[in-house]
Amino acid sequence: MRDKSNRPRLGEVVLVNIERILPGGIGLAHAEGFTLFVALSAPGDSVRVRIDQIRGLVAFASILEIIVPSPVRVVPSCVYFGRCGGCDFQQLSYEAQLAAKVEIIRDSFRRIAHLDLPDPIPITPSPNAWQYRSSAQWKYHSLKSHIGYFERGSHTICDVVECPILVPALQETLFTLREHLHEGTLPPGANELNAVAGDNGVSISPPIGKVAANEVSRHIGQDRYIYNADTFFQINDQLMPALVDAALSEAQGETALDLYCGAGLFTLPLSRRFARVRGVEANSGAVDYARRNLAEAGLNNAKIECASVGEWLRDQASLLGPVDFILLDPPRSGAEKGVIDALLAVRPRRITYVSCDPATLARDLRGLIDGGYMLDSVAAFDMFPQTHHVETVAYLGERTRLPNDQTALFTP
Repeated sequence: MRDKSNRPRLGEVVLVNIERILPGGIGLAHAEGFTLFVALSAPGDSVRVRIDQIRGLVAFASILEIIVPSPVRVVPSCVYFGRCGGCDFQQLSYEAQLAAKVEIIRDSFRRIAHLDLPDPIPITPSPNAWQYRSSAQWKYHSLKSHIGYFERGSHTICDVVECPILVPALQETLFTLREHLHEGTLPPGANELNAVAGDNGVSISPPIGKVAANEVSRHIGQDRYIYNADTFFQINDQLMPALVDAALSEAQGETALDLYCGAGLFTLPLSRRFARVRGVEANSGAVDYARRNLAEAGLNNAKIECASVGEWLRDQASLLGPVDFILLDPPRSGAEKGVIDALLAVRPRRITYVSCDPATLARDLRGLIDGGYMLDSVAAFDMFPQTHHVETVAYLGERTRLPNDQTALFTP
C-alpha cells in the first residue's frame, strides 16, 4: 500500500478494474489503497485511467484506454456521448443499465437509511430505451451559433444536431431552433429554452414565434392533462400509466393528500378513489393547470392549494382530521425541511413516496420509519434510459407489529 508520500498524483495514469456502479452512475475501482471513481465505465472493465482530482483517499478519474471491455459494455449510439453531459449510461447494455439502477437503489437504502432491501427489487423497463424523452432544456450561444446541452463537468455548450433520446417531435423542434439560431432570430438576452411535447404538438418557453403552441395536452389512462414548458411533468409518456397505477396501488378511502402535485398527474386518479382530495403545489402555473385539469375531468371533490408543502402542512396538520393516504412526489432534493415531521403529525394510514433520487428518498424514509412507519415494498421504474437516474416508488404503512416480527418485510 502506498504511504502518504507515495499517493497517486494528479495526472498519473493507473490500470484498474471496475468493480460496480455506484449512486451517481460512476464506476468504483481500487488502486494502491486509493478508492477511485471512474466516469462512463462499466462493471468488469479493465481500464487505464488518468487521475483528475484527489480528495483525501478518494480520487476521480477518467478513462484513457479500455484494456479489456466489460461483457456488458456496448458501443454508445450517440456521437456526443462522453462530451455531452446529458447521458452517462450509453456504454451499458440496457439489461445492465436496469441492473445498475437496482443496485443504486439498494446501495442508497443500505448506506443512508440503514435498510437492507430483499431480492428482487422489481424494475419496470421503459417501453422505448431511445426516443422516449418528451421534455428538454436546451442551452444556446448566439455568437457561436451553438445549441444543445452543457458538456460534462462544464458550462460549455455541446452543440447537438441530433439527440437520440428525444421523442421525434422534440427532435424536429431542435432542428427548427437550430435554423432560428443561425438566422439570429432566437430571443436576445436569453440563453436557455425549455420544451415539452404533448399529443398535440410542442410548447416552448420562452415562445419562439409560431414554432410551438403555448400549451400542450397529454392523455394518461382515462385522463387528459394540459400543461406547458414551464410546468413540471414526467418525461417518459409511455411509462407514465404504469407509474400512476403503481403509485396509487389499491389506495382508496375518505381523504387523501397529493403533495408536490404539479399539474395533477396523481390528483385526478386519486379523486376517483377518495371522497376528498387536497393537492399542494408551490408553482402557481402548475396550480392553474391542476385546477383546469380537474375541472375538465368533471372532478369537484379535489381542492388545489398554492403553497410550499412544508408551510402548508405546518399550518394545516392540526386541522385536517383523519387522513387515509398521502402521496408525495417531491423534486430531486426530496422533501424540504419540516415536511417529514409534519407528515408524522398528520399520521396518515398509508404513504406512497415517489422519487427520482434514491439518496434523498432513503434519507426521508429513515425519518418516517423512525417516526413509526414500516416500509412495505419498493418498486423501480426506468423513466430515464441511458442515464443513471431512476424513479422509485416506496410504500409505507403504520407499524402495527413489533420490530422483531419476522412477518414484516422491512424492519427499522
